[in-house]
Amino acid sequence: MPAHPILALDRTAGNPIIESETATFIWQGKVAPLLIDDLHNWEENPQTMQRAGTDLWSCTLVLAADAYFEYAFLSPKTNERIPDPQNPNRVWNGINAYNNYFYMPRGESTPFVNSIKAGARGGVISRHKLPTKEFVVGVNRTVYLYQPLINTPVPLVVVHDGPDYLKRARLNVIVENMIAAKRIRPFAMALVQNGGTARNLEYSCSESTLGFVSDCVIPLAQEHLTLTPPGDEPYGVLGASLGGLMALFTGMRLPNVFGRVLSQSGAFIMPDHQSVVTDLVRYAPPSDINIWIEAGRYDWLLENNRQMFALLKEKNYQATYHEFSGGHNYTSWRNEIWRGLEELFR
Repeated sequence: MPAHPILALDRTAGNPIIESETATFIWQGKVAPLLIDDLHNWEENPQTMQRAGTDLWSCTLVLAADAYFEYAFLSPKTNERIPDPQNPNRVWNGINAYNNYFYMPRGESTPFVNSIKAGARGGVISRHKLPTKEFVVGVNRTVYLYQPLINTPVPLVVVHDGPDYLKRARLNVIVENMIAAKRIRPFAMALVQNGGTARNLEYSCSESTLGFVSDCVIPLAQEHLTLTPPGDEPYGVLGASLGGLMALFTGMRLPNVFGRVLSQSGAFIMPDHQSVVTDLVRYAPPSDINIWIEAGRYDWLLENNRQMFALLKEKNYQATYHEFSGGHNYTSWRNEIWRGLEELFR
């Protein structure tokens, strides 16, 4: 008996079956799993697969032609994730689990991340254990310092969730390739480890975290890197999700130091209330800072970011907003961060 046409196509093309702007997910078995994904906010809105034949199930989603997309199958009995046997591409999403992933036909990884290109000069990365002085949890906090290979002083960029940006986003490679391509000017980085179980507390507009950055991180960077003084040229600060919230809060509270803010998928609004940064934007005199905000069209924080950008523009901030066809994950942030870097450090 010939195979069902959907199953035959799936065996040839893998999972999902991509046609134009649709992605069809296939499952073969007596019982279908649930589909959880970027578009439907994962476990909050699992999708039911429909019967497509004997022991054959499918679910079709409409996606942008340039999308990067993550998903997983979920057992309806155990509520545990099941790896897709038809898709070997898996990634740890930086939050809580492995996901399968794919690109739509026009989607692609940023070319700046593939490898250090000819002409790019690899910078120096050093690892430090920095005393916290009780500003944040723990006795010491890991900080990675990045020095571009240049003799003249450069500004500093503080990166929240720094080790994740190094490992998952390969931020140093992106920066080096962009410098070599003359898309950005050189800058140094202090990539700061988050507080682990205290991350939510430390990144929720914490004045104590600001103290740690200004009294501990910046002096460490000044000791080991070749930097311009903070008052001579604006420093930068960047982060994603709660780190993006903390980046904007840092720029709002320390505008004389951090005049460049890059926020990816910022968590600006809590489930039941707005964060204090919203009040700072709404009621404080506008600061002279340059802000880049971006979010994915499949990110549950998309509307939060649209609202924050609208408020910033209403209050006459210098802000730029960008949306991309992706979700709340480091691959999407990796693929898009070059745009904000180019805007802020052109």
